[in-house]
Amino acid sequence: MKTFSATPADIEKKWIVIDAEGVVLGRLASIVASRLRGKHKPSFTPHMDTGDNVIVINADKVQLTGKKREERHFWHTGHPGGIKSRTKAQILEGAHPERVVTLAVKRMLPSNRLSRKVMTNLRVYAGAEHPHEAQAPEVLDVKSMNKKNTRV
Repeated sequence: MKTFSATPADIEKKWIVIDAEGVVLGRLASIVASRLRGKHKPSFTPHMDTGDNVIVINADKVQLTGKKREERHFWHTGHPGGIKSRTKAQILEGAHPERVVTLAVKRMLPSNRLSRKVMTNLRVYAGAEHPHEAQAPEVLDVKSMNKKNTRV
């Protein structure tokens, strides 16, 4: 029996919408990363983008456990002395709360060219509305997968 290796003609991409309201960030990010990569499919091929297109809504209502809301996120502007930081709570309450989810998913993927291509299949929105109704996305209920996925 030969090992199956997917070609671009074999790849079938679906659209999935996930509601992040009340879902723990790390558990959400691991499920989204797995779906983006295509590991849930029997036709998974490590060197091909076999994953689905994922839409995450209500990213501003994601839950963080423990003291993670007070953890700082650092970045550098590229100039001398240009290190900056914000807490996750400040980012969630600021102008771009979807960045917390995007960074969590990005950091669960390998750091290579394929993961940069895979990240283009992720769309994260802070509110409940998204402009992808024409793709007829299927709803993936992360809350019902495991009772630990939600935080009250």
